[in-house]
Amino acid sequence: MTPEDNRDYWFPAKRYGLGWGFPVRWQGWLVIVAFVVLVFGGIWVLRPDRHPAVFIVYMVVLATLLVVTCWLKGEKTRWHRGDE
Repeated sequence: MTPEDNRDYWFPAKRYGLGWGFPVRWQGWLVIVAFVVLVFGGIWVLRPDRHPAVFIVYMVVLATLLVVTCWLKGEKTRWHRGDE
């Protein structure tokens, strides 16, 4: 892959293991900040101690949206051992 191809990715593939690393573009950082704000907002609004099932569903939806965003805007991921 050339460096020109890499500049459109928001999330690079991890050097070791499977998945994505820290964002490399401002859009990726915006996604991460929004995710964290929504998590803490959900804790404050949904009150997991009173409605645990609703909070779990909310968290699963947020996590799914984060993974889908990484999948669409991140580098193709595969198992990395760091020597590649």
